[in-house]
Formats: sequence, structure tokens, C-alpha cells
Amino acid sequence: MNKTLLIMAAGMGSRFGGLKQIEPIGPNGEFLIDYSIYDAIKAGFTKVVFIIKEENYDVFKETIGARIDDKIPVEYVFQKLTDLPEGISLPEGREKPWGTGHAIMSAKNNIKEPFAVINADDFYGRDSYMILADHLDNNPNSWVNIGYMATNTLSEYGPAKRGVCNQDGDNLVSITESSVERKDGIITASPLNGDNPFTISDDTLVSMNMFGFTPDLFEILDRDFVKFFEINKDPLKGEFLIPDIVARCVENKEKEVKLKKTTAKWLGMTYKEDKDMVIKEIKQLIDNGKYPNNLWD
Repeated sequence: MNKTLLIMAAGMGSRFGGLKQIEPIGPNGEFLIDYSIYDAIKAGFTKVVFIIKEENYDVFKETIGARIDDKIPVEYVFQKLTDLPEGISLPEGREKPWGTGHAIMSAKNNIKEPFAVINADDFYGRDSYMILADHLDNNPNSWVNIGYMATNTLSEYGPAKRGVCNQDGDNLVSITESSVERKDGIITASPLNGDNPFTISDDTLVSMNMFGFTPDLFEILDRDFVKFFEINKDPLKGEFLIPDIVARCVENKEKEVKLKKTTAKWLGMTYKEDKDMVIKEIKQLIDNGKYPNNLWD
């Protein structure tokens, strides 16, 4: 069955500085995106769509695009600040992108089949793509969120934003977007909405923005983006975020969303200091035979 990998690559890594996605990590200049696409191909995905800023088109096409365009069909879509619902004008002074929900809307004319959504600057692990692909192949009506054990996602260098998942059986009930950090052996989640901090265990499942969707998501995004402008209180910084949209669909019983656990270790560069650890982890996976030394040869 046809399945698309939709890669959100329009955001700049503000903490890390510059385009995180274009930081070489592998022994032959591979990026984290390379490993994501390699794993997705192994799991049976049949197309890749990049969401990027238009000004970054050349650097994407000349690097990652050139490496993979003979391995899998590749398309590019642009997230534009001015792509707004009819009757809505861009607030004066707004420079920040409208968020991950708006980014995904950019691809609605490119995707007619089940699809996965990932962040460009995250390494999710082969197991996660296999779980995603299996769900998309066998569940034509429900969505899926891949849940990572909290201990497999933490940075040694400070807090990181994670979506703490609440579940009922294998159904997702809620996602609490939180700043999560381990101190003195205890993992604390501080909700971004200002609610009281709470402790979580090593194996508490957290969302890393790895979702599987059916194409009906685009109709929901179109509808909810209009509502976003009715309730948004911060015209310069408010964001239309995919975890909020998923949570709302669950709360309203509009969509069934499965929460599926992966044992994979997430890798990413929340902080500049994380880079050496990520390179070391990728090298270990190569040494263990999980990836070839030269990924695309």
C-alpha cells in the first residue's frame, strides 16, 4: 500500500543555531534526515514530501534531495506565513511560522494516501517506522502516535519539550506538552500551560511528534485553522500545533488515535552539546550492522 513520509523541515533550530537538519552526523556526511528516510524505505514507505521554507529549497535539493531522488520519489512543499484562510490577513509584525499544524496543511495537494509525520531533525529508530507502517497498512480509519519511553528521549544538557501521554489501553487519551528533565535521578515534567509539575517514570510514554494519519486530517486542519484565529490571543507568537489538534480530536471523540510503544532510542540535538553523543550513537548502530557505513551506496 502506498504510504508517504511527510518531513517537517521548515523550522529553524533556534537553540542549536542555524539549520539543524543540515548538520552532518554520519561518517560520509549523512544527516539525521538520511537515516529517517532510509528507515522509512525499509519499512515500506513509497514517497517523501519535505515541508521547507522556499529560501532553503536549493540547499535541500542539492544535499539530501540529490542523495535520495533515485531511491524514492521526492516532493517539496513550502510553508508560507501568508498562506491563511480567506478573510484573514497577516498580523503586522508576525514573523514566526504558524506552527506544525499549518506546516502540514502545506502538503494537502501532495498527499492522498495514509502518511506519517516526523520532525526533520529527529532520529526515531527503525522500530518506530515498522510500527507506523504496520498501522497505516491495517487501520484505514484511525490515527496513531508513536510513544517513546521517557528515558530514551532525554538530553544530558537541560530540559527538553516532550508530550507526556495518557492512555486507556492502546488508545491515546491526552498529551500534556511539558518541559521534561532528569535531576538527581528523578524525571520531572513541567506542563507548558503552567499547571503544577509532576514526576514521571523512565518508561512513561512521551510523544516526539511522530504520527500516522489518514488524509481526512487535511479537512480537519482547514476547519480548525479558521477556529484558531477566533481564539488565538497572541497574534505575533501563537501557534497552530499538531499535538493540540490530535488532542482535540480525541477529546471530542472525532477520531480514534492509537498510542503504540516503541523501544527505539530517540536521538536529536536539542542543545549544541548533544551533537557528539548523536554521532557516537549513530556510529554504534553502524558498528552493530543496523546501517551500512555509506548509507546510500
